[in-house]
Amino acid sequence: MSDFVPVPAAKRFDLNKEPIPVKWYLRPLTWLISFPVFWLHRSKISRVGMEGLKAPYIQLCNHNAFYDFMVATVATWPHQAYYIVAVDGFIGREWLMRGVGCIGKRKFTTDVSLIRHLKSVLDRGKIAAFYPEARYSLCGTNAVLPESLGKMVKMFKVPVATLITHGHHIDAPFWKGVNPRSRMLKTMAEQKLILTPEQIESMSVAEINEVLNREFEYDDYKWQKENRVRVSSKKRAEGLEHVLYKCPHCGSEYRMTTKGTILSCGHCCHEWEMSEYGELKALEGETYF
Repeated sequence: MSDFVPVPAAKRFDLNKEPIPVKWYLRPLTWLISFPVFWLHRSKISRVGMEGLKAPYIQLCNHNAFYDFMVATVATWPHQAYYIVAVDGFIGREWLMRGVGCIGKRKFTTDVSLIRHLKSVLDRGKIAAFYPEARYSLCGTNAVLPESLGKMVKMFKVPVATLITHGHHIDAPFWKGVNPRSRMLKTMAEQKLILTPEQIESMSVAEINEVLNREFEYDDYKWQKENRVRVSSKKRAEGLEHVLYKCPHCGSEYRMTTKGTILSCGHCCHEWEMSEYGELKALEGETYF
């Protein structure tokens, strides 16, 4: 007798469903979750050119940790932005995600319905916020933005602002996994108006993309060093082998291991120590990093 059990057909995510108005009773919930964590981090948001800016506008954010969403909520308060979120984020909680203003998107696919949804949100006089890098930063630096971003900005002709955060990767590095090193690290963010409708009208798509890529340059480790942001965790290097997987001394790959504050190669036994300010120093010989 066969043990085969048929799997019921899964309900297909409806990409064509229009973004619904944010539920009034969920807006205070997002603030209640975000503001206390923001205060505990002692985070600060500086604003450049944002005086008098009213929705509709596009807000482009860099992406280093889940904490990004909380800072974005504080930055746009008391207004509620609509966020582009990968469809896997809707699994088991679609009603909640749609209720707080999330729009589903399949990764790495052309999606005409997304453009229609963004236009709908902007036509309602709302904020459309998304993370164009489309993934957490692996090592606290920016990724190349898609060329289609400039085309989208040119199409909508609304103001474009950026929200660039600093320190979120240091607080909870992607290579560390599910357990961040610190949940109370002091962070910073800058919300900046970078393009007005008048500027967009006079610029080519290539020129718009040049501005977007320039404004999206960031380096969390450089920021940490310059601002002397201290990470005192005794396990601050653990997980670093996921990105520094090749030994710079002997060239061996996937032999790197970490314990506590030490990164070491299992082949040549060279070791490096990670300082409280994100620097690596060889215990013997050349540092390389």
